[in-house]
Amino acid sequence: MQQIRRDVRHICVVSGSRADYGLLKTLMREIQTDSQLVLQTIVTGMHLAPEFGFTISNIRADGFQIDEEIDSLLAGDSANSIAKSVGLGMIGFADALKRLKPDILVVLGDRFEILAAASAAMLMRIPLAHIHGGEVTEGAVDESIRHAITKMSHMHFTSTEEYRQRVIQLGENPQLVWNVGAPGLDLAAHSPRLGREKLARKLNFNFREQNMLVTFHPETLSEQSATDSIREVLKALEYFVDFGLVFTMPNADAAGRQLANEIRGFVSRHAERAILVESLGEDYFSMIEAVDLVVGNSSSGLIEVPFFHRFTVNIGDRQKGRLKATSVLDCACRTELIQEKILEALNLNKQASATHFQSPYGIEGASKRIKNQLEKVDLKTLKTKPFHDLTQRG
Repeated sequence: MQQIRRDVRHICVVSGSRADYGLLKTLMREIQTDSQLVLQTIVTGMHLAPEFGFTISNIRADGFQIDEEIDSLLAGDSANSIAKSVGLGMIGFADALKRLKPDILVVLGDRFEILAAASAAMLMRIPLAHIHGGEVTEGAVDESIRHAITKMSHMHFTSTEEYRQRVIQLGENPQLVWNVGAPGLDLAAHSPRLGREKLARKLNFNFREQNMLVTFHPETLSEQSATDSIREVLKALEYFVDFGLVFTMPNADAAGRQLANEIRGFVSRHAERAILVESLGEDYFSMIEAVDLVVGNSSSGLIEVPFFHRFTVNIGDRQKGRLKATSVLDCACRTELIQEKILEALNLNKQASATHFQSPYGIEGASKRIKNQLEKVDLKTLKTKPFHDLTQRG
């Protein structure tokens, strides 16, 4: 752990998965290279699990010092195991934050390990900065987690003006809520691209003439079981016999391992054209460029994929309520409807214009905008959190 200097501002960033690290990486670099700031890093969650690619190694390879590791992810993926993981995470974060003493703790999104970090920081009176608040995902428990973190946080960085207004609606001070755009677009714009041939060699995968990237996570509030959901998706993909299929690992949510087992079975039956990748890391963007279509229910299909002028078939209610470009086609999690939307997307590919891919999430540069506010905010204004009633708005 690095020695703590009090003559500069210490900004501690929490990352719990490959997904949030991709969105935080450019911000971490901005903080790291600013002489007025010191970057502290806490790594937890899926980063520390071999079954999800042990992606803590990617963070180190990018040149970031990791100040604390909090291993709280239990082996089971039941709701009970997730709840216990949050408890273990709070204990770990309490100890880590006591040692690091950050001036501001930065968290992103809505996952349960981030809830643990935010809860510990709130109780320890450490100012909290939250990225991607105000969004709506009606099909996942993440919805409640996200809004709970908003109420614990002191600074808010939203990806659209509509989401900024929702955070204010939750009673947050408008002067501490900034619409900065989506930070994932920064990495999408500047990460190196491998090209299909290099990517194929790296993954030992033979791309077909047409290919799909499939990212499907548990829909934690659905009446349909996770196993039934993924089977509907896999049955739909059976129809596209000439396509190469690249699956990414589901998140460590409740029933995530059930999904992974179903996908592994599918891949073993179709080894000549399908592959499951534990973590693509920064190669994720190279993969988007290498395929014709993205299928699943990941937020990346709505936020980053349109940047690459690729269509997304968004399945089920996991992302229900999120703003999206017209290149995102929604459908229920039923085999025949998924097939229809994939065919529609492939047909639209032939006649797509730039207007299909116009994103509501702004343009690149969100990371620098966030860093600037972290650097100049008066920490004294973050000591208390008066509720901002909407009647105060003039």
